[in-house]
Amino acid sequence: MTYFNRHRRLRQTANLRTMVRETHLHKEDFIYPIFVVEKENVKHEVPSMPGVYHLSLDLLLEEVKEVVGLGIKSIILFGVPNDKDEVGSCAYDDNGIVQQAIRVVKSEFPELVVIADTCLCQYTSHGHCGVVENGYVQNDDSLALLTKTAVSQARAGADIIAPSNMMDGFVAAIRHGLDEAGFVDTPIMSYAVKYASAFYGPFRDAAHSTPQFGDRKTYQMDPANRLEALREAESDLAEGADFLIVKPALSYLDIIRDVKENFNAPIVAYNVSGEYSMIKAAAQNGWISEKEIVLEMLTSMKRAGVDLIITYFAKDAAAWLSENE
Repeated sequence: MTYFNRHRRLRQTANLRTMVRETHLHKEDFIYPIFVVEKENVKHEVPSMPGVYHLSLDLLLEEVKEVVGLGIKSIILFGVPNDKDEVGSCAYDDNGIVQQAIRVVKSEFPELVVIADTCLCQYTSHGHCGVVENGYVQNDDSLALLTKTAVSQARAGADIIAPSNMMDGFVAAIRHGLDEAGFVDTPIMSYAVKYASAFYGPFRDAAHSTPQFGDRKTYQMDPANRLEALREAESDLAEGADFLIVKPALSYLDIIRDVKENFNAPIVAYNVSGEYSMIKAAAQNGWISEKEIVLEMLTSMKRAGVDLIITYFAKDAAAWLSENE
């Protein structure tokens, strides 16, 4: 008989397959995004994101209690303010919606890791991530306001600052501002590699952050570029980033692998709103098995090299992993 390898020997039973499995998902891998609004008694589902809600502060702890009960160790907070202006002043208001939410969560769940998204787009009347003059987003003027926002969030009790604006030098500016304000131990989870992607539409619906003119292509990255991602990640680490985020995730697994192989830092994938909503829509139509698709997708991100995953599927995935246990 001709000899050949019998790879199927290690696939015979579920337990055998588990024994030789190379990549594992854990509940601790997930970071759950929450959208907080400045109203009372609000739990409104985002139309384009089934299962994701706008939550008022008085209902926030109910959601966080569920998250903690599922074994998830971290959340990231996004604020949706009542008022906006040209410079996004509610973003760096010590009594802003994210700052209030941080204090509420940390008062009841001090061990939960609370990450603050640090940007201006939800807070500006024009929907861009910085200061706009003559129709152009000004880089250096924006850094000062982003730094004020980060310091205000740290002062409120955020465990990690996650700046998502993609201005040049934003990590250096925020690191310097945090250190000067006494927050030398507060880590920065940088949106280091953030593409100008078409997958963000449902998030902009949730955060009320759609640009009122133009687009974000002068500061977010061209989806066609690979080497640019390495330059961005290298700069952010040199400026003081502690984590590197790649966003989006599913269409950029090659970038995740590149970043993982080139840099010795924790890598975070952002499984973005468009990726979430496509699966939800297909599942609601009965076209796919949501559980199997989601766990396969999240596993692909871990296999590509990420350490953590920001995902709207965090609660569902944690529950499914508990079932498998």
